Amino acid sequence: MPDTEKLYPNYDPTIWLRTCEEEINEPLEGKTTGVIPSWLQGTLLRNGPGCNKIGSCQYEHIFDGLALIHRFAIKDGKATYQCRFLRSETYKKNMTAQRIVVTEFGTRSVPDPCRTIFDRISSVFNFTLERTDNAGVSVYPFGDQIYALTEVPVMFKIDPVSLETTGKETLPHSLVVNHTAHPHVMPNGDVYNVGMNTLKGDLKHVIVKFSYSKTGNMFETAEIVGGARPRWKYNPAYMHSFGVTENYFVIIEQPLVISILNYLRRFVVKQPFSTTLVSYPEYETNIILINRETGDEKRYSTDTIYFLHIINCFEKDGKLNVDLCSYKDAKVLDAMFTSAINNMQSNPDYGQWCQSRPKRIEIPLDAPPLSHVETHLIADLGVETPMINYKLCNGKPYRYFYGIGSDVDTSYAGSIVKVDTKSGAVLSWQESKCYPSEPVFIANPDGQDEDDGILLSAVLWSNNDRAITLLVLNAKNLEEIARTEFSTPSQTTKCFHGWFLPDQNK
Repeated sequence: MPDTEKLYPNYDPTIWLRTCEEEINEPLEGKTTGVIPSWLQGTLLRNGPGCNKIGSCQYEHIFDGLALIHRFAIKDGKATYQCRFLRSETYKKNMTAQRIVVTEFGTRSVPDPCRTIFDRISSVFNFTLERTDNAGVSVYPFGDQIYALTEVPVMFKIDPVSLETTGKETLPHSLVVNHTAHPHVMPNGDVYNVGMNTLKGDLKHVIVKFSYSKTGNMFETAEIVGGARPRWKYNPAYMHSFGVTENYFVIIEQPLVISILNYLRRFVVKQPFSTTLVSYPEYETNIILINRETGDEKRYSTDTIYFLHIINCFEKDGKLNVDLCSYKDAKVLDAMFTSAINNMQSNPDYGQWCQSRPKRIEIPLDAPPLSHVETHLIADLGVETPMINYKLCNGKPYRYFYGIGSDVDTSYAGSIVKVDTKSGAVLSWQESKCYPSEPVFIANPDGQDEDDGILLSAVLWSNNDRAITLLVLNAKNLEEIARTEFSTPSQTTKCFHGWFLPDQNK
């Protein structure tokens, strides 16, 4: 379709629908322009959907593609690129059958020719048999090990050099039913996440602590350190991330819930996980603060807000502030279905589905529980996959965050943005036909300011599906410092989230 006929000529969503057909196991050399800072030495790992079509089967949602781990190794002013599929059980089953035989978030599987009728009957009575373990959302360190995660309680250990899948951890069913894809890694190495758990017959949001261990198994000592009942007993809120401050864990109960009835029905009538989600836009959003020392909880309400990503939470001047990328409704998940992507250029509502805005919820810590608290706009632009100076500012007062421009109906589509939360000022970096990933902040070891460092982003191109670029920007002004361009043997695919591992031997 010519650009003149497109409703959103500045955005090409089909970059989400690519499939990598050839892994890159040996480091691929790239062409570098500019100068990569000499202090930047380490590995950027990324995770996302790398296989969106198997045989004649097409995945129906961008959350569903088989996980592909990307690696950019940076050393002595040069960078290399690798990619390798996560060897999950889902991957193995699908590759063996050459079709999609495991149901995902938005995709219903086709019958597996390798399974007998007795297998299918037994699956009705085994609630774990059909669950996907396609951990294709994020990458986080647990101790000195690296794990790929998604929103089910299964994690895969990744060799950060070869990208081989070297282990699997399944959290005890008695501890966590599912969890967010964005745990928090604390300065001492402890890791916290939020999940759902059944305690004495009650379903609860629970805070799970993985105590730091350099050599031991952090999963064996996992423990619940706090929790809160959902406001609707059989309809807990869906959440992709949560917050932490010096004294509190922060849980956002948006009016997008998981229907437990629909969840159980999936095991009798096979349906994607998305069919369990129900939106109640007539209800306000709740914020739950759980005291990190006592476990006491306080609940507040605010305007109806939907979200995927929290930017940061912090306490200052007697208030607890929650910054997040907000949506008016839950349509952003609908916008990620393959059918919606294919039809977006003729859908006048699509731009509204994707419209996020960074907002701040201000909670006076002396406000009585159940009080209504206010929100205000941080900046009037669409932004997603937010990133801060995490090591310095996570859970603490901060000023700047970075992200991807998410308004598909504006010139910000496909840009990298920096937002000043104090003034609302916005800086942006943009280039024609390019689509950057979440910008990852790495602090200058000699820097003094919060924003003294660089941003790394993996960039795809709509006019070349066999190219990927590692972009290096100055985090202060978003000016380009360097880029390394790679030509790949097959399509390059979009990634969601990642982690930077500094070289300890530099």
